[in-house]
Amino acid sequence: MNPQPPQSIARLRAVLTGRALPYTRPGSRSGIAKQERDGPVHVGLLGLEGDEQGDPRVHGGADKAVHCYAWPQYAPWRQELAGNATAQALLAQPGAFGENFCIDGLDETQVCLADQWQVGSARLQVSQGRQPCWKLNDRFHVTDMALRVQSSLRTGWYLRVLQAGQVQAGDPIVLLGRLWPQWPIARLLRVIAERDCTPDTLREILTLPLPPSWHKLFTRRLDNASAEDWGSRLVGKPS
Repeated sequence: MNPQPPQSIARLRAVLTGRALPYTRPGSRSGIAKQERDGPVHVGLLGLEGDEQGDPRVHGGADKAVHCYAWPQYAPWRQELAGNATAQALLAQPGAFGENFCIDGLDETQVCLADQWQVGSARLQVSQGRQPCWKLNDRFHVTDMALRVQSSLRTGWYLRVLQAGQVQAGDPIVLLGRLWPQWPIARLLRVIAERDCTPDTLREILTLPLPPSWHKLFTRRLDNASAEDWGSRLVGKPS
């Protein structure tokens, strides 16, 4: 851990949770429609009390316990989707991207893999960036919204919970330590989005404390010298 003293780097604009409900396609469920919570909310090893995921095969779990999205990233989306009434309504308040933490003061270029935070009485760690799925297409009524989010690098990121506690809107985000300042989440997201299969890059990434899903992704790229297929994730059906 770095020797610098803990410092406040951002704050929680909103804390949000949602129940998993039937979604837009037959047999699908999602907890993407989240509501802001007032007062303290307990966060445990698998996420916030009262929050659910529709498909636990790919959402939730210890390495995706809390999803974060940067409030300043809403502005470019409002501009890009200016003619879309559904999108404008979603983007008028936190929660458009299904995040648990809407954050003021940080974005994907300023958050590094394995950063440790204190938020309220909880201790958290940045675990990975988000790889968006087709549910964003349906939510925003934009057929390629998931691909746009991935390409923009404005995806949000996930936290794992190192110590359970209470969090609430307005809490400062205190950086406790940064081990990998050369690897902001945006840099990793760019490698994914640009289908980068450079062996030296992949070998360096594989020395990082990756979650199992990302370790598998980058290992396969290195072994196969090609990028993974995104069709099912981005469109919702095999490509």
